[in-house]
Amino acid sequence: MKTQSIPFEKTGQFSKLFLDYVVQDKNLKSFYSYAPSIDSFEKAITDVASKKINRKLLVEVLEKQYHEAGVKQEETAIMQIKSLLNDKTFTVCTGHQLCLFTGPLYFIYKIISTINLSEELKKKYPQYNFVPVYWMASEDHDFEEVNHIHLFGKKIEWINKQGGSVGNYSTKGIGDLIEELKPVLGDSENAKTLISLFENAYLKHTTLAQSTRYLVHQLFGQYGLLILDPNDAQLKTEFSSIMEDDLLHATSFKLVNDTIVQFEKLGYKNQVNPREINLFYSIENQRERIIQVKELFNIQNTSIQFDKTALLAELKNHPERFSPNVVMRPLYQQKILPNLAYVGGPGELAYWLEYKTMFDHYRVVFPMLVPRNFAMILEAPVLDKISKLGFVSEELFLPLNTLTEKFIKSSSGQTISFDSEKEIIQKVYQTVSEKVSKVDPTLAASVEVEKQNHLKGIENLEKKVMRNLKTKNETAIVQIEKIKHKLFPNDSLQERYENFIPFYLTRGTNFISDLKENLHPFDFKMVVFS
Repeated sequence: MKTQSIPFEKTGQFSKLFLDYVVQDKNLKSFYSYAPSIDSFEKAITDVASKKINRKLLVEVLEKQYHEAGVKQEETAIMQIKSLLNDKTFTVCTGHQLCLFTGPLYFIYKIISTINLSEELKKKYPQYNFVPVYWMASEDHDFEEVNHIHLFGKKIEWINKQGGSVGNYSTKGIGDLIEELKPVLGDSENAKTLISLFENAYLKHTTLAQSTRYLVHQLFGQYGLLILDPNDAQLKTEFSSIMEDDLLHATSFKLVNDTIVQFEKLGYKNQVNPREINLFYSIENQRERIIQVKELFNIQNTSIQFDKTALLAELKNHPERFSPNVVMRPLYQQKILPNLAYVGGPGELAYWLEYKTMFDHYRVVFPMLVPRNFAMILEAPVLDKISKLGFVSEELFLPLNTLTEKFIKSSSGQTISFDSEKEIIQKVYQTVSEKVSKVDPTLAASVEVEKQNHLKGIENLEKKVMRNLKTKNETAIVQIEKIKHKLFPNDSLQERYENFIPFYLTRGTNFISDLKENLHPFDFKMVVFS
Protein backbone atom coordinates (compact mmCIF):
# COMPACT_ATOMS: atom_id res chain seq x y z
CA MET A 1 0.00 0.00 0.00
CA LYS A 2 1.32 3.41 -0.98
CA THR A 3 0.71 6.31 1.37
CA GLN A 4 0.51 10.08 1.19
CA SER A 5 0.17 12.34 4.22
CA ILE A 6 -2.00 15.46 4.12
CA PRO A 7 -1.92 18.10 6.88
CA PHE A 8 -5.11 18.16 8.94
CA GLU A 9 -5.75 21.83 8.21
CA LYS A 10 -5.84 21.16 4.46
CA THR A 11 -8.66 18.62 4.73
CA GLY A 12 -11.32 20.99 6.06
CA GLN A 13 -12.54 18.18 8.32
CA PHE A 14 -11.33 19.15 11.79
CA SER A 15 -12.42 21.61 14.46
CA LYS A 16 -10.35 24.60 15.52
CA LEU A 17 -9.97 23.08 18.99
CA PHE A 18 -8.48 19.88 17.60
CA LEU A 19 -6.15 21.72 15.24
CA ASP A 20 -5.01 24.01 18.05
CA TYR A 21 -4.32 21.03 20.30
CA VAL A 22 -2.25 19.26 17.66
CA VAL A 23 0.00 22.32 17.20
CA GLN A 24 0.13 22.94 20.95
CA ASP A 25 -1.52 26.34 20.95
CA LYS A 26 -0.53 28.22 24.10
CA ASN A 27 -4.17 28.91 25.02
CA LEU A 28 -4.78 25.21 25.64
CA LYS A 29 -1.75 24.31 27.73
CA SER A 30 -3.54 24.68 31.06
CA PHE A 31 -6.11 22.07 30.05
CA TYR A 32 -3.80 19.04 29.89
CA SER A 33 -0.83 17.59 31.74
CA TYR A 34 1.48 16.27 29.01
CA ALA A 35 2.14 17.43 25.47
CA PRO A 36 1.40 14.63 22.96
CA SER A 37 4.96 13.52 22.20
CA ILE A 38 7.09 10.47 22.89
CA ASP A 39 9.42 12.43 25.20
CA SER A 40 6.55 13.56 27.45
CA PHE A 41 5.98 9.99 28.57
CA GLU A 42 8.96 10.10 30.89
CA LYS A 43 7.05 12.42 33.23
CA ALA A 44 3.79 10.51 32.73
CA ILE A 45 5.46 7.24 33.75
CA THR A 46 6.80 8.84 36.92
CA ASP A 47 3.40 10.26 37.83
CA VAL A 48 1.42 7.06 37.21
CA ALA A 49 4.02 4.97 39.05
CA SER A 50 3.47 7.12 42.13
CA LYS A 51 -0.25 6.28 42.27
CA LYS A 52 -1.68 3.21 43.95
CA ILE A 53 -3.43 0.92 41.46
CA ASN A 54 -5.01 -2.37 42.51
CA ARG A 55 -3.11 -4.40 39.93
CA LYS A 56 -4.01 -7.74 41.51
CA LEU A 57 -7.71 -7.03 41.18
CA LEU A 58 -7.28 -5.79 37.60
CA VAL A 59 -5.54 -9.02 36.62
CA GLU A 60 -8.18 -11.17 38.35
CA VAL A 61 -11.00 -9.37 36.55
CA LEU A 62 -9.32 -9.63 33.14
CA GLU A 63 -8.66 -13.34 33.59
CA LYS A 64 -12.26 -13.90 34.65
CA GLN A 65 -13.67 -11.92 31.73
CA TYR A 66 -11.58 -13.71 29.13
CA HIS A 67 -12.58 -17.06 30.60
CA GLU A 68 -16.30 -16.23 30.75
CA ALA A 69 -16.27 -15.02 27.15
CA GLY A 70 -14.77 -18.29 26.03
CA VAL A 71 -11.80 -16.55 24.48
CA LYS A 72 -8.84 -18.83 24.22
CA GLN A 73 -5.99 -17.23 26.08
CA GLU A 74 -2.99 -17.72 23.86
CA GLU A 75 0.43 -17.18 25.32
CA THR A 76 0.45 -13.51 24.24
CA ALA A 77 -2.76 -12.67 26.09
CA ILE A 78 -1.74 -14.61 29.20
CA MET A 79 1.61 -12.83 29.33
CA GLN A 80 0.03 -9.43 28.79
CA ILE A 81 -2.49 -9.91 31.59
CA LYS A 82 0.10 -11.27 34.00
CA SER A 83 2.49 -8.43 33.18
CA LEU A 84 0.07 -5.98 34.77
CA LEU A 85 1.10 -7.30 38.17
CA ASN A 86 4.51 -5.71 37.56
CA ASP A 87 4.91 -2.12 38.77
CA LYS A 88 6.95 -1.40 35.64
CA THR A 89 4.01 -2.24 33.34
CA PHE A 90 1.74 0.54 32.13
CA THR A 91 -1.19 0.74 29.77
CA VAL A 92 -2.21 2.94 26.87
CA CYS A 93 -5.93 2.92 26.31
CA THR A 94 -8.64 3.67 23.82
CA GLY A 95 -12.38 3.32 24.30
CA HIS A 96 -15.19 2.66 21.89
CA GLN A 97 -18.76 1.48 21.66
CA LEU A 98 -19.67 -2.15 20.97
CA CYS A 99 -20.48 -1.59 17.32
CA LEU A 100 -21.91 -4.39 15.22
CA PHE A 101 -19.17 -6.07 13.11
CA THR A 102 -16.76 -3.40 14.52
CA GLY A 103 -18.81 -0.51 13.09
CA PRO A 104 -17.11 2.31 11.15
CA LEU A 105 -13.53 2.07 9.94
CA TYR A 106 -12.14 4.51 12.46
CA PHE A 107 -12.59 1.90 15.20
CA ILE A 108 -9.92 -0.16 13.42
CA TYR A 109 -7.68 2.90 13.25
CA LYS A 110 -8.14 3.61 16.97
CA ILE A 111 -7.09 0.11 17.94
CA ILE A 112 -4.08 0.12 15.61
CA SER A 113 -3.06 3.55 16.92
CA THR A 114 -3.14 2.23 20.47
CA ILE A 115 -1.16 -0.90 19.65
CA ASN A 116 1.47 1.03 17.69
CA LEU A 117 1.83 3.56 20.49
CA SER A 118 2.55 0.81 23.02
CA GLU A 119 5.20 -0.65 20.70
CA GLU A 120 6.78 2.75 20.12
CA LEU A 121 6.96 3.32 23.88
CA LYS A 122 8.74 -0.01 24.37
CA LYS A 123 11.43 1.08 21.91
CA LYS A 124 11.86 4.42 23.66
CA TYR A 125 11.66 3.10 27.24
CA PRO A 126 12.81 -0.57 27.10
CA GLN A 127 13.05 -0.83 30.88
CA TYR A 128 9.22 -0.71 31.09
CA ASN A 129 6.36 -2.73 29.63
CA PHE A 130 3.41 -1.18 27.79
CA VAL A 131 0.07 -2.89 27.22
CA PRO A 132 -2.51 -1.61 24.73
CA VAL A 133 -6.05 -1.76 26.15
CA TYR A 134 -9.43 -1.51 24.46
CA TRP A 135 -11.92 -0.23 27.02
CA MET A 136 -15.30 -1.54 25.90
CA ALA A 137 -18.14 0.96 26.29
CA SER A 138 -20.34 -1.90 27.41
CA GLU A 139 -22.47 0.32 29.65
CA ASP A 140 -23.51 2.69 26.89
CA HIS A 141 -27.25 2.49 26.17
CA ASP A 142 -27.48 4.29 22.83
CA PHE A 143 -28.28 1.15 20.85
CA GLU A 144 -29.09 3.04 17.64
CA GLU A 145 -25.45 4.09 17.37
CA VAL A 146 -24.09 0.52 17.44
CA ASN A 147 -26.75 -1.63 15.76
CA HIS A 148 -25.83 -1.18 12.10
CA ILE A 149 -23.14 -0.92 9.46
CA HIS A 150 -23.13 0.49 5.95
CA LEU A 151 -22.01 -2.04 3.36
CA PHE A 152 -21.95 -1.54 -0.41
CA GLY A 153 -24.45 1.29 -0.12
CA LYS A 154 -26.87 -0.71 2.02
CA LYS A 155 -27.63 -0.39 5.72
CA ILE A 156 -27.34 -3.69 7.58
CA GLU A 157 -29.32 -3.19 10.80
CA TRP A 158 -29.91 -5.30 13.89
CA ILE A 159 -33.41 -4.71 15.23
CA ASN A 160 -33.58 -5.30 18.96
CA LYS A 161 -35.72 -3.82 21.74
CA GLN A 162 -34.00 -5.17 24.86
CA GLY A 163 -33.01 -1.83 26.43
CA GLY A 164 -30.41 -1.02 29.06
CA SER A 165 -26.64 -1.34 28.70
CA VAL A 166 -25.75 -2.65 25.25
CA GLY A 167 -23.07 -4.97 26.62
CA ASN A 168 -25.79 -7.05 28.27
CA TYR A 169 -27.84 -7.40 25.08
CA SER A 170 -28.49 -10.95 23.96
CA THR A 171 -26.99 -11.61 20.53
CA LYS A 172 -30.24 -13.18 19.36
CA GLY A 173 -31.07 -12.00 15.86
CA ILE A 174 -27.51 -11.35 14.69
CA GLY A 175 -27.48 -14.80 13.10
CA ASP A 176 -30.10 -13.57 10.63
CA LEU A 177 -27.83 -10.67 9.68
CA ILE A 178 -24.93 -13.04 9.08
CA GLU A 179 -27.14 -15.06 6.74
CA GLU A 180 -28.00 -11.83 4.99
CA LEU A 181 -24.29 -11.09 4.58
CA LYS A 182 -23.36 -14.42 2.98
CA PRO A 183 -24.68 -13.77 -0.56
CA VAL A 184 -23.44 -10.18 -0.38
CA LEU A 185 -19.87 -11.14 0.53
CA GLY A 186 -19.63 -13.99 -1.96
CA ASP A 187 -17.68 -17.23 -1.65
CA SER A 188 -14.06 -16.11 -1.77
CA GLU A 189 -11.65 -17.36 0.88
CA ASN A 190 -11.62 -13.95 2.55
CA ALA A 191 -15.42 -13.91 2.60
CA LYS A 192 -15.50 -17.37 4.19
CA THR A 193 -12.99 -16.24 6.80
CA LEU A 194 -15.15 -13.25 7.70
CA ILE A 195 -18.36 -15.28 7.92
CA SER A 196 -16.64 -17.84 10.15
CA LEU A 197 -15.29 -15.03 12.34
CA PHE A 198 -18.73 -13.47 12.72
CA GLU A 199 -20.44 -16.78 13.40
CA ASN A 200 -17.94 -17.70 16.11
CA ALA A 201 -18.27 -14.24 17.65
CA TYR A 202 -22.02 -13.74 17.63
CA LEU A 203 -23.50 -17.24 17.54
CA LYS A 204 -21.26 -18.83 20.17
CA HIS A 205 -21.50 -16.02 22.73
CA THR A 206 -24.59 -14.92 24.58
CA THR A 207 -24.01 -11.18 25.06
CA LEU A 208 -22.82 -8.36 22.86
CA ALA A 209 -19.92 -7.67 25.26
CA GLN A 210 -18.67 -11.25 25.03
CA SER A 211 -19.12 -11.28 21.24
CA THR A 212 -17.24 -8.03 20.80
CA ARG A 213 -14.41 -9.24 23.01
CA TYR A 214 -14.05 -12.38 20.89
CA LEU A 215 -14.21 -10.49 17.59
CA VAL A 216 -11.69 -7.82 18.55
CA HIS A 217 -9.42 -10.42 20.13
CA GLN A 218 -9.36 -12.45 16.93
CA LEU A 219 -8.48 -9.38 14.89
CA PHE A 220 -5.90 -7.84 17.22
CA GLY A 221 -5.02 -10.27 20.01
CA GLN A 222 -1.82 -11.31 18.26
CA TYR A 223 -0.51 -7.78 18.81
CA GLY A 224 -0.94 -7.95 22.57
CA LEU A 225 -4.19 -5.99 22.81
CA LEU A 226 -6.17 -6.56 26.01
CA ILE A 227 -9.91 -5.98 26.14
CA LEU A 228 -11.50 -4.76 29.36
CA ASP A 229 -15.20 -4.65 30.22
CA PRO A 230 -15.54 -1.97 32.94
CA ASN A 231 -19.05 -3.14 33.90
CA ASP A 232 -17.75 -5.12 36.86
CA ALA A 233 -18.74 -4.93 40.53
CA GLN A 234 -15.21 -5.42 41.84
CA LEU A 235 -13.71 -2.73 39.64
CA LYS A 236 -16.47 -0.30 40.55
CA THR A 237 -15.75 -0.86 44.22
CA GLU A 238 -12.37 0.76 43.53
CA PHE A 239 -14.23 3.77 42.16
CA SER A 240 -17.03 3.92 44.73
CA SER A 241 -15.60 6.79 46.81
CA ILE A 242 -15.61 9.11 43.79
CA MET A 243 -19.10 7.94 42.80
CA GLU A 244 -20.30 8.71 46.32
CA ASP A 245 -18.87 12.21 46.15
CA ASP A 246 -20.58 12.80 42.80
CA LEU A 247 -23.91 11.61 44.18
CA LEU A 248 -23.78 13.84 47.23
CA HIS A 249 -21.80 16.95 46.30
CA ALA A 250 -22.04 17.51 42.53
CA THR A 251 -18.30 18.14 42.50
CA SER A 252 -17.74 17.17 38.87
CA PHE A 253 -20.67 19.30 37.76
CA LYS A 254 -19.14 22.41 39.31
CA LEU A 255 -15.57 21.82 38.19
CA VAL A 256 -16.33 20.89 34.59
CA ASN A 257 -18.74 23.80 34.19
CA ASP A 258 -16.03 26.17 35.41
CA THR A 259 -13.72 24.80 32.70
CA ILE A 260 -16.43 25.13 30.07
CA VAL A 261 -16.69 28.84 30.88
CA GLN A 262 -12.95 29.18 30.25
CA PHE A 263 -13.31 27.27 26.96
CA GLU A 264 -16.05 29.52 25.73
CA LYS A 265 -14.02 32.62 26.55
CA LEU A 266 -11.31 31.23 24.26
CA GLY A 267 -13.85 30.78 21.48
CA TYR A 268 -14.20 26.99 21.68
CA LYS A 269 -17.49 25.15 21.59
CA ASN A 270 -18.65 23.16 24.59
CA GLN A 271 -18.41 19.39 24.03
CA VAL A 272 -20.29 17.98 27.03
CA ASN A 273 -23.00 19.09 29.43
CA PRO A 274 -22.23 17.79 32.92
CA ARG A 275 -25.13 17.02 35.21
CA GLU A 276 -25.49 17.46 38.94
CA ILE A 277 -25.20 13.66 39.14
CA ASN A 278 -23.07 12.07 36.43
CA LEU A 279 -24.11 8.48 37.09
CA PHE A 280 -26.82 6.23 35.74
CA TYR A 281 -28.62 3.53 37.68
CA SER A 282 -28.53 0.28 35.75
CA ILE A 283 -30.73 -2.77 36.37
CA GLU A 284 -32.08 -5.48 34.08
CA ASN A 285 -33.02 -3.80 30.78
CA GLN A 286 -32.79 -0.22 32.05
CA ARG A 287 -30.06 2.38 32.44
CA GLU A 288 -31.59 5.58 33.75
CA ARG A 289 -30.42 8.90 35.16
CA ILE A 290 -30.25 9.48 38.90
CA ILE A 291 -31.93 12.78 39.75
CA GLN A 292 -31.98 14.37 43.19
CA VAL A 293 -35.22 16.06 44.21
CA LYS A 294 -34.82 17.66 47.64
CA GLU A 295 -33.85 14.82 50.01
CA LEU A 296 -34.69 11.97 47.63
CA PHE A 297 -32.83 10.41 44.70
CA ASN A 298 -35.19 9.34 41.92
CA ILE A 299 -34.40 6.92 39.12
CA GLN A 300 -35.80 8.52 35.99
CA ASN A 301 -38.60 6.65 34.15
CA THR A 302 -39.08 4.27 37.10
CA SER A 303 -40.80 4.30 40.47
CA ILE A 304 -37.49 3.62 42.24
CA GLN A 305 -36.24 6.19 44.72
CA PHE A 306 -33.76 6.31 47.58
CA ASP A 307 -33.06 8.55 50.51
CA LYS A 308 -29.43 9.34 51.20
CA THR A 309 -28.87 6.42 53.59
CA ALA A 310 -30.49 3.89 51.27
CA LEU A 311 -28.60 5.24 48.26
CA LEU A 312 -25.22 4.89 49.94
CA ALA A 313 -26.14 1.39 51.09
CA GLU A 314 -27.07 0.51 47.51
CA LEU A 315 -23.74 1.85 46.28
CA LYS A 316 -21.85 -0.19 48.86
CA ASN A 317 -23.76 -3.43 48.26
CA HIS A 318 -24.29 -3.13 44.50
CA PRO A 319 -21.67 -0.84 42.94
CA GLU A 320 -22.29 -2.55 39.58
CA ARG A 321 -25.68 -0.81 39.43
CA PHE A 322 -24.04 2.60 39.22
CA SER A 323 -22.86 3.44 35.73
CA PRO A 324 -20.60 6.41 34.88
CA ASN A 325 -21.66 8.79 32.12
CA VAL A 326 -19.32 10.56 29.69
CA VAL A 327 -18.02 12.84 32.45
CA MET A 328 -17.22 10.16 35.02
CA ARG A 329 -16.05 7.40 32.66
CA PRO A 330 -12.57 8.88 32.09
CA LEU A 331 -12.06 9.17 35.85
CA TYR A 332 -13.11 5.55 36.28
CA GLN A 333 -10.65 4.45 33.60
CA GLN A 334 -7.73 6.26 35.21
CA LYS A 335 -8.65 5.05 38.67
CA ILE A 336 -8.39 1.36 37.85
CA LEU A 337 -5.71 1.27 35.13
CA PRO A 338 -2.00 2.15 35.36
CA ASN A 339 -2.70 4.24 32.31
CA LEU A 340 -0.39 6.71 30.62
CA ALA A 341 -2.36 7.86 27.59
CA TYR A 342 -5.79 7.94 26.04
CA VAL A 343 -5.92 7.56 22.25
CA GLY A 344 -8.96 9.20 20.71
CA GLY A 345 -10.53 11.27 17.97
CA PRO A 346 -11.35 15.00 17.88
CA GLY A 347 -14.66 14.75 19.75
CA GLU A 348 -13.20 12.60 22.51
CA LEU A 349 -10.14 14.76 23.05
CA ALA A 350 -12.37 17.83 23.12
CA TYR A 351 -14.36 16.60 26.09
CA TRP A 352 -11.29 15.19 27.85
CA LEU A 353 -9.77 18.67 27.75
CA GLU A 354 -12.67 19.89 29.88
CA TYR A 355 -11.84 17.45 32.71
CA LYS A 356 -8.34 18.26 33.95
CA THR A 357 -9.51 20.34 36.93
CA MET A 358 -11.80 17.49 37.93
CA PHE A 359 -8.89 15.01 37.75
CA ASP A 360 -6.70 17.31 39.80
CA HIS A 361 -9.39 17.59 42.48
CA TYR A 362 -9.59 13.80 42.86
CA ARG A 363 -5.80 13.42 42.61
CA VAL A 364 -6.10 11.07 39.66
CA VAL A 365 -3.47 11.26 36.93
CA PHE A 366 -4.77 13.03 33.84
CA PRO A 367 -3.38 10.95 30.95
CA MET A 368 -1.64 12.17 27.84
CA LEU A 369 -4.23 12.77 25.12
CA VAL A 370 -2.93 11.28 21.88
CA PRO A 371 -4.83 11.87 18.63
CA ARG A 372 -5.52 8.60 16.87
CA ASN A 373 -4.50 8.00 13.27
CA PHE A 374 -6.75 9.16 10.47
CA ALA A 375 -6.86 7.49 7.06
CA MET A 376 -8.62 7.32 3.72
CA ILE A 377 -8.39 4.29 1.44
CA LEU A 378 -8.46 4.71 -2.33
CA GLU A 379 -9.35 1.46 -4.03
CA ALA A 380 -8.03 0.68 -7.52
CA PRO A 381 -11.17 1.69 -9.53
CA VAL A 382 -11.45 5.03 -7.69
CA LEU A 383 -7.73 5.63 -7.93
CA ASP A 384 -7.84 5.05 -11.70
CA LYS A 385 -10.68 7.57 -12.15
CA ILE A 386 -8.90 10.14 -10.02
CA SER A 387 -5.78 9.75 -12.10
CA LYS A 388 -7.65 10.14 -15.40
CA LEU A 389 -9.36 13.27 -14.12
CA GLY A 390 -5.97 14.75 -13.31
CA PHE A 391 -6.44 15.14 -9.55
CA VAL A 392 -3.99 14.49 -6.74
CA SER A 393 -5.07 13.06 -3.39
CA GLU A 394 -4.98 16.37 -1.52
CA GLU A 395 -7.48 17.91 -3.94
CA LEU A 396 -10.10 15.31 -3.07
CA PHE A 397 -10.77 17.17 0.18
CA LEU A 398 -11.86 20.31 -1.68
CA PRO A 399 -15.59 21.11 -1.75
CA LEU A 400 -17.40 19.56 -4.71
CA ASN A 401 -18.02 22.88 -6.45
CA THR A 402 -14.38 23.90 -6.08
CA LEU A 403 -13.21 20.54 -7.38
CA THR A 404 -15.57 20.78 -10.34
CA GLU A 405 -14.44 24.28 -11.22
CA LYS A 406 -10.82 23.23 -10.91
CA PHE A 407 -11.38 20.37 -13.36
CA ILE A 408 -13.23 22.56 -15.87
CA LYS A 409 -10.54 25.20 -15.78
CA SER A 410 -7.84 22.56 -16.21
CA SER A 411 -9.59 20.67 -19.01
CA SER A 412 -10.85 23.69 -20.97
CA GLY A 413 -7.93 26.00 -20.40
CA GLN A 414 -10.44 28.74 -19.75
CA THR A 415 -10.66 31.10 -16.81
CA ILE A 416 -14.19 31.06 -15.42
CA SER A 417 -13.60 33.54 -12.62
CA PHE A 418 -14.40 37.21 -13.14
CA ASP A 419 -12.76 38.24 -9.86
CA SER A 420 -10.36 40.66 -11.54
CA GLU A 421 -13.24 42.27 -13.44
CA LYS A 422 -15.22 42.61 -10.21
CA GLU A 423 -12.24 44.31 -8.61
CA ILE A 424 -12.11 46.82 -11.49
CA ILE A 425 -15.84 47.53 -11.08
CA GLN A 426 -15.32 48.09 -7.35
CA LYS A 427 -12.59 50.64 -8.05
CA VAL A 428 -14.60 52.42 -10.77
CA TYR A 429 -17.61 52.84 -8.53
CA GLN A 430 -15.40 53.95 -5.66
CA THR A 431 -14.14 56.77 -7.87
CA VAL A 432 -17.69 57.61 -8.99
CA SER A 433 -18.89 57.65 -5.38
CA GLU A 434 -16.14 60.05 -4.34
CA LYS A 435 -17.00 62.45 -7.19
CA VAL A 436 -20.77 62.51 -6.67
CA SER A 437 -20.38 62.80 -2.90
CA LYS A 438 -18.66 66.14 -3.42
CA VAL A 439 -21.76 67.37 -5.22
CA ASP A 440 -24.36 65.70 -2.97
CA PRO A 441 -23.40 63.15 -0.26
CA THR A 442 -26.86 61.56 -0.42
CA LEU A 443 -26.11 60.35 -3.95
CA ALA A 444 -23.55 57.85 -2.57
CA ALA A 445 -26.38 55.46 -1.73
CA SER A 446 -27.55 55.47 -5.34
CA VAL A 447 -24.02 54.73 -6.52
CA GLU A 448 -23.88 51.76 -4.13
CA VAL A 449 -27.14 50.39 -5.55
CA GLU A 450 -25.83 50.68 -9.12
CA LYS A 451 -22.58 49.00 -8.12
CA GLN A 452 -24.38 46.05 -6.52
CA ASN A 453 -26.60 45.67 -9.58
CA HIS A 454 -23.56 45.66 -11.82
CA LEU A 455 -21.74 43.08 -9.65
CA LYS A 456 -24.88 40.95 -9.53
CA GLY A 457 -25.03 40.97 -13.31
CA ILE A 458 -21.40 39.83 -13.55
CA GLU A 459 -22.10 37.03 -11.04
CA ASN A 460 -25.10 35.86 -13.03
CA LEU A 461 -23.01 35.84 -16.20
CA GLU A 462 -20.34 33.89 -14.34
CA LYS A 463 -22.92 31.27 -13.36
CA LYS A 464 -24.15 30.99 -16.96
CA VAL A 465 -20.61 30.40 -18.19
CA MET A 466 -20.12 27.76 -15.51
CA ARG A 467 -23.37 25.97 -16.43
CA ASN A 468 -22.30 25.97 -20.07
CA LEU A 469 -18.90 24.48 -19.25
CA LYS A 470 -20.48 21.91 -16.93
CA THR A 471 -22.80 20.80 -19.72
CA LYS A 472 -19.84 20.33 -22.03
CA ASN A 473 -18.06 18.25 -19.35
CA GLU A 474 -21.13 16.45 -18.02
CA THR A 475 -19.62 12.93 -18.02
CA ALA A 476 -16.55 14.02 -16.07
CA ILE A 477 -18.65 16.05 -13.63
CA VAL A 478 -20.79 13.00 -12.86
CA GLN A 479 -17.64 11.00 -12.21
CA ILE A 480 -16.34 13.65 -9.83
CA GLU A 481 -19.64 13.64 -7.94
CA LYS A 482 -19.53 9.83 -7.64
CA ILE A 483 -15.96 9.92 -6.36
CA LYS A 484 -16.82 12.54 -3.74
CA HIS A 485 -19.86 10.53 -2.66
CA LYS A 486 -17.75 7.38 -2.42
CA LEU A 487 -14.99 8.97 -0.36
CA PHE A 488 -17.19 11.35 1.65
CA PRO A 489 -20.53 9.53 2.12
CA ASN A 490 -23.14 11.81 3.66
CA ASP A 491 -20.52 14.56 3.52
CA SER A 492 -18.46 12.87 6.23
CA LEU A 493 -15.09 11.15 6.15
CA GLN A 494 -14.98 7.65 4.70
CA GLU A 495 -13.74 6.30 8.04
CA ARG A 496 -16.88 7.45 9.85
CA TYR A 497 -19.23 5.62 7.49
CA GLU A 498 -17.66 2.60 5.81
CA ASN A 499 -17.02 -0.74 7.54
CA PHE A 500 -13.80 -2.73 7.20
CA ILE A 501 -15.49 -5.64 5.40
CA PRO A 502 -15.03 -4.47 1.76
CA PHE A 503 -11.33 -3.86 2.31
CA TYR A 504 -10.85 -7.20 4.09
CA LEU A 505 -12.53 -8.95 1.16
CA THR A 506 -9.88 -7.49 -1.14
CA ARG A 507 -6.79 -7.78 1.06
CA GLY A 508 -7.61 -10.35 3.74
CA THR A 509 -5.45 -10.28 6.85
CA ASN A 510 -2.97 -8.08 5.01
CA PHE A 511 -5.46 -5.24 5.34
CA ILE A 512 -4.86 -4.88 9.08
CA SER A 513 -1.16 -5.69 8.96
CA ASP A 514 -0.58 -3.12 6.17
CA LEU A 515 -2.46 -0.46 8.12
CA LYS A 516 -0.45 -1.25 11.21
CA GLU A 517 2.81 -0.99 9.31
CA ASN A 518 1.97 2.34 7.70
CA LEU A 519 0.21 4.21 10.52
CA HIS A 520 2.53 5.81 13.05
CA PRO A 521 2.00 7.43 16.46
CA PHE A 522 2.38 11.21 16.53
CA ASP A 523 2.03 11.42 12.74
CA PHE A 524 -0.67 14.05 13.04
CA LYS A 525 -1.81 14.04 9.43
CA MET A 526 -4.45 12.41 7.27
CA VAL A 527 -2.93 9.31 5.63
CA VAL A 528 -4.23 8.41 2.18
CA PHE A 529 -3.70 4.76 1.19
CA SER A 530 -3.65 3.66 -2.42
